[in-house]
Amino acid sequence: MDDTPAPRPDGRCEGSSDRAVIFLDASTVRELLSMETCITAIEEAFRLHGEGKAQQPGTLGVHAEHGTFHIKAGVLELARNYFAAKTNANFPGNVERYGLPTIQGVIALFDADRGTPLAILDSREITSLRTGAATAVAAKYLARADASTVTICGCGVQGRTQLAAVATVRTLDRVYAVDRSPENAARFAREMSNELGVRVTAEPDLAVAARASDICITCTPSRRAILGAGDINPGAFVAAVGADNPDKQELDPALLARSAVVVDILDQAVTSGDLHHAIAAGVMTREAVRAELGAVVAGKKRGRLNDEEIVIFDSTGTALQDVAAAAAVYERAIEEGVATDTR
Repeated sequence: MDDTPAPRPDGRCEGSSDRAVIFLDASTVRELLSMETCITAIEEAFRLHGEGKAQQPGTLGVHAEHGTFHIKAGVLELARNYFAAKTNANFPGNVERYGLPTIQGVIALFDADRGTPLAILDSREITSLRTGAATAVAAKYLARADASTVTICGCGVQGRTQLAAVATVRTLDRVYAVDRSPENAARFAREMSNELGVRVTAEPDLAVAARASDICITCTPSRRAILGAGDINPGAFVAAVGADNPDKQELDPALLARSAVVVDILDQAVTSGDLHHAIAAGVMTREAVRAELGAVVAGKKRGRLNDEEIVIFDSTGTALQDVAAAAAVYERAIEEGVATDTR
């Protein structure tokens, strides 16, 4: 039986549409997606995952001569049923060779009930915000209620986003900025002090800063452990953000072994996160992981058991974050009249 829609008098097929897919560039995404909105969206994504109401997201990596393409895709039932697939290009030599960003990409957002494309969104701002928002959600559930001192290791764009995100869910008293470039750390301290109204100090020694902090966030491209087992005080919360592929590492396996470990997506963390290195070192197993963050948010599992234990959030980045954030941008674009929902 031929299911092709019958042609209309104007030559178009019944049910077809000449309405364009919406394109939302980086500046528009930035205007539409606040940190507070993003945190709310990401928390809901983790809750749905923890309640078993979200499919496991999919990932794919493709290598090119000068970089790698990462594809992450997932489905979430929100105001409507959404599917999103993010393709990010990670080309480390771009800045020096071409004056281009290391990370570039797009997110394709679909109606998951009809398979209809809704929007193409620039992915850089969404990736940055949703990564910071995930740490904020983790800090909300896993950091001590009185946590007020933070170390940020990695003073680039993501470091700024991480600090802004945590400042949204915790009242901060002091921040230490650590970077391999003293100039970057000093600039970060100056600019973020002004932006957040918090005392931010550049500190050359990560261990010194971490030992003085309730919250420690690493967001670097490091390929070796930079934070050791003796660098974190009892009761601290650590968010390891940088290790998003098997070659990257920020935490010493011994630190994970002495801590309660919570991950975003367990299947990803055992192959690409700092957990991957702890398992490879033989000091942890998959079964030793306390919980996925979604289970904690959904109230299915406890994250922090007491104020003395160290809790680590191994953040590898999940497509569910991209779906939730892209959907939030799309819906806000409709509300603000930036675009019209024609699908």
